[in-house]
Amino acid sequence: MIVITAPTSKIGRQVLERVLESGEDIRVIARDPRRLPEAIRERVEVIQGSHADRDVVNRAFEGADTVFWLVPADKQAESVYDAYVRFSIPAADAIVRHRVRRVVAISALGRGQQRYAGHISASLAMEDLLRSTGVHFRALTMPSFMDNMLGQLFFMKNEGLIRFTIPGNQKNPTTATCDIAEAASRLLLDREWIGQKSLAVLGPEDLSYEDMAETLTEVLGTPIRFEQMSLDSYKQLFLGIGYSEAMAQSMVDMDIAGADGINNALRRTSETASPTSFRQWAATVLKPAFDAM
Repeated sequence: MIVITAPTSKIGRQVLERVLESGEDIRVIARDPRRLPEAIRERVEVIQGSHADRDVVNRAFEGADTVFWLVPADKQAESVYDAYVRFSIPAADAIVRHRVRRVVAISALGRGQQRYAGHISASLAMEDLLRSTGVHFRALTMPSFMDNMLGQLFFMKNEGLIRFTIPGNQKNPTTATCDIAEAASRLLLDREWIGQKSLAVLGPEDLSYEDMAETLTEVLGTPIRFEQMSLDSYKQLFLGIGYSEAMAQSMVDMDIAGADGINNALRRTSETASPTSFRQWAATVLKPAFDAM
């Protein structure tokens, strides 16, 4: 039995689709099962509720061999550590109680760097909690997602630009959520691996936002330029869409760490590279959304 958390999220949905192809018994935890396509609901066991709820995870983890763990951070949390670590405590207890054998979790780059980095730091603390259960554990550690660029569609369409706080000429790894889902699915279906380790998913190359703007210009067929936004404007953006003060500041702190190179410490290898290029992602995912606006 494989348990999938956050099955309607951007990553979780793709993980579920891939794992279903295997014919394995699948159980999902979903706050609102109606958000799952009917064809999928008919093929999985659904536990309704939040995977922060002790009763929910105890029901979901009973008889489970492997768990996919993804925390959908609560934008209104009083603390980023509440959003990641406190959220995961019931799961840690349930992993031990039900003797779950393997956990695959979505986390962040930055382990071993002695600094505070908002959501990144809380993700790493969540990892440590889950590792402390003694379960066989793989943390898929991520840089920024290519898919985050979808949040810039309004600016691209109406102003011909993308806005970020990190300097436009700074090259960083970036990865597509489809590649994250593929890596997670392979681990969930593999019954041989043991121990605890992290596995980065770094994409095929490092790119700057200026590089991305150039690629978007070519793919979308319209001029796109990069504009650096201030940290204060960035924070106000999140406050304006309902983030708590603490969670908005955590987003700022994560970007400050990003500008300082927290995502650049690992070298890309054959094990950590992933195949989807930004150009390919932009053509297949972003351009259809752009054209539909």
